[in-house]
Amino acid sequence: MNIKRAKEEIEHTVKAYLAKDALGEYAIPAIRQRPILLMGPPGIGKTQVMEQAARECGVALVAYTITHHTRQSAVGLPFIRQRNYGGRDVSVTEYTMSEIIASVYAKMEATGLKEGILFIDEINCVSETLAPTMLQFLQCKTFGNQAVPAGWVIVAAGNPPEYNKSVRDFDIVTLDRVRRMDIEPDLPVWKDYARAAHIHSAILSYLELHPQNFYQINADVDGTQFVTARGWEDLSNLLNTYESLGLQADEELIRQYIQHQKIAEDFSAYLDLYYKYRDDYGVEDILVGQAKPAAFARLLQAPFDEKLSLVSLILSGLETRFSASRRADAAADSCYAFLRETKKAFAEMPAELAQEPNCWAQLFDQMTADYEAETQKKRTAGLLDKPTLEARLQTAKTLRSWEKELLRAAAPDADAAFKVLRTQFGTLSDARDTAQQTASAALEAAFDFMEQAFAESQEMVVFVTELTLSPAAHAFIAENGCERYFQYNKDLLLDHRKAALNQELEAEQRRHGML
Repeated sequence: MNIKRAKEEIEHTVKAYLAKDALGEYAIPAIRQRPILLMGPPGIGKTQVMEQAARECGVALVAYTITHHTRQSAVGLPFIRQRNYGGRDVSVTEYTMSEIIASVYAKMEATGLKEGILFIDEINCVSETLAPTMLQFLQCKTFGNQAVPAGWVIVAAGNPPEYNKSVRDFDIVTLDRVRRMDIEPDLPVWKDYARAAHIHSAILSYLELHPQNFYQINADVDGTQFVTARGWEDLSNLLNTYESLGLQADEELIRQYIQHQKIAEDFSAYLDLYYKYRDDYGVEDILVGQAKPAAFARLLQAPFDEKLSLVSLILSGLETRFSASRRADAAADSCYAFLRETKKAFAEMPAELAQEPNCWAQLFDQMTADYEAETQKKRTAGLLDKPTLEARLQTAKTLRSWEKELLRAAAPDADAAFKVLRTQFGTLSDARDTAQQTASAALEAAFDFMEQAFAESQEMVVFVTELTLSPAAHAFIAENGCERYFQYNKDLLLDHRKAALNQELEAEQRRHGML
């Protein structure tokens, strides 16, 4: 199965294992809750899937790479305890609590979440001394004499033997007690994730042209060369940061992430061209409605991969504006909700406290501190994805700036204090409107250019399709509209259906000897 299906299965399993009956007992007894065993090649995204599944199910996550552990840290240290059996004192060997089990309890205490996922990676690559412990863990859900707490779902992951010489096979007794899922790389599924994760547009367009280079592991006389989904994502993070710093990655740096010589060379050459197209065609000029006449002339002779790269660059520029608009939207909505609570709190201020100097700023400070504490608690629990965390941090930063204005104003009463905050919100609302207008204007300018340069060609199909598939673009257009997008989406989809029907008809006619 692909990684997307695996994630769905994990989420469904967590919900099923944590479901309770009318008496408050787990509907599936713990002894019947089979651990999930994910088997797949390295760098495919197993760890990221666990983070997403835990966050979306609202449970905690404790993750361990078991190869970093010894038997003592996994099971606990032995110690001697005195017991009395049958009137005779004897010395009995017991064990301290496993570090892994202790981490589960520590996570519960830190987050307040009593249920979660215990994820053990590289479980079939442990040392010979630790192997029996792992089998016991999968079969009995215990480390030594300590059981995994109730309400914690066990997921383990490992690599098939062709990818790791240290792999140990599980016996039938163990395999009969787990739910095994075999995962394979899947570029279309990864691209869905990549769009939401804002993977660098050069990587997405390169893999559109060279899908065979998405995931490879090759072993020959020169050693093992490989490129993985993890490598592309980590490289994307670096490229985005380099661009913000005005730096440019070269082939030597790319090889540190794409550890396959030919693919690293190929992508490095493509990346150089990608940046050159951005400058030569003037993508920023296109998005403000000032496309260079030379751009249209050059496109007449340009090969398809150059045209596709230009479309990707235009989409990337739009994505930046859509994301900025969404962030401004989220900040305004969050601050508006906070202001509603603030107005209520101001109205409920006891009369004796309302006479204190700067009492309104002090109350606002306490409410903001509570908001920051809630953010930190959710962050520690792993319940915030990156966009949500960024939105909450930006909201807190904005609220702190408003607090300074409250202190400066020294408002005499609740109405005056709230008026200060309302004025600040007006500035924030104006920034949201500006971001929305900028993104809408860029989208219209992009359609102007696409119509003039490509009309209804394959490039327009790619452009409209990517707008549909991009979470940021889809959300922006659904909220703010774009007449030409809806028209092209309808017309191109209809044409696509007609073409598909014609192909089916021709295939049917060939089968019956009519063509």
